Amino acid sequence: MLTNERAAYLKGLAEGLDLDKTKPEGKLIDGMLDLIFDMSAEIGGLYDHISMLEDAMFEDEYDDYDDGEFGFDDEENPDYEVKCPDCGAEIVVDEDTLLEGEINCPNCGNELEFDFTDLFGDEVCGGDCEACDSEAIEF
Repeated sequence: MLTNERAAYLKGLAEGLDLDKTKPEGKLIDGMLDLIFDMSAEIGGLYDHISMLEDAMFEDEYDDYDDGEFGFDDEENPDYEVKCPDCGAEIVVDEDTLLEGEINCPNCGNELEFDFTDLFGDEVCGGDCEACDSEAIEF
């Protein structure tokens, strides 16, 4: 439930109590509900403003997707979309970041781990990748 919906719900509950607004308790509760309602409206406006700023900041990236490039800077190092299982945020990461094995979600901060054992079997790499520059790792 959004903040403004919760504020409206609380205001409706208070109206259902039929509080006497001439008494100090009624004035206090009515004033707090008005404040909550006003704050929720300002928060909604801030979310809209943030959304406009994000659109302006990432306009070039959106244009890349519109041109059919779909996030590929070049054939050597493609970008991948990863969805955070906790908050649902879609994150674009490059191949090098994926091979590191983990990142923190920029939206919720939770750690995302990437497991490639299904793709490579027990062997993580052949020992000649840029990620480790070592012998193959066996599990």
